Amino acid sequence: MTDVLGPSTSGAERLAELIGESGCTVALTGAGISVPSGIPDFRTPETGLWAKVDPMEVAHIEVFERDPARFWSYYRPRFHSLGDKRPNPAHEALAELERRGLLEGVITQNIDRLHCAAGSENVVEVHGSIETSSCTRCDAAYGIEEVEALFDAEGVAVCATCGGPVKPDVVLFGELLPESAMARAQRLAERAELMLCVGSSLAVHPVAGLPRLTLERGGRLAIVTKGPTPYDGEAELKLGGEMVEALAATLAELG
Repeated sequence: MTDVLGPSTSGAERLAELIGESGCTVALTGAGISVPSGIPDFRTPETGLWAKVDPMEVAHIEVFERDPARFWSYYRPRFHSLGDKRPNPAHEALAELERRGLLEGVITQNIDRLHCAAGSENVVEVHGSIETSSCTRCDAAYGIEEVEALFDAEGVAVCATCGGPVKPDVVLFGELLPESAMARAQRLAERAELMLCVGSSLAVHPVAGLPRLTLERGGRLAIVTKGPTPYDGEAELKLGGEMVEALAATLAELG
């Protein structure tokens, strides 16, 4: 592994070389890529989303089913906080790589919609998206801008059609990832000659197993993220500085 601690020119040059040499590059992104957009990650001490609240008490499927008011007391403000966030240059860099034909697709653990907003077209949102919410009784779907009108006096979102409970179309703790999304992600990982991991600790399974699929089929890894990952020793390149700068420098190297 070549370990580059920041977005140095040599690091960007090497990443550009790896992308240029690859016949199929796939990006895998986590919460870190959205931090420059003003969205906290999950586990950073003091600032992470789970630093002051136990996710099992607010974001578990059993909480949604047992105490929807408690669930929405957490998720309703989260909808408000995410609704006006915009893509940052790291999202835009991946979209530009796709436009240039240098990136096959993006697999993301994020629910914030920012890859799509940046212009990426082949996006696999393995944890779902806040873009829509659905009634768990009649399957009526509501866009994010429509959900606020569904809240009753208890602060619970209920279906305008049947009165059933409305749930965000995101994967909560205690739920399995959508089979179709994971199947797409696995196919991309298996085809990848290069997997570019951006802003992910690569510690949350089953998504954390996707780089292993790439390696087992002879592909290579390039990691752009702060902090260690379980794959650092097997990566061709590790850039541990600011990902926005690193990806911008890589685009510049690609010309």
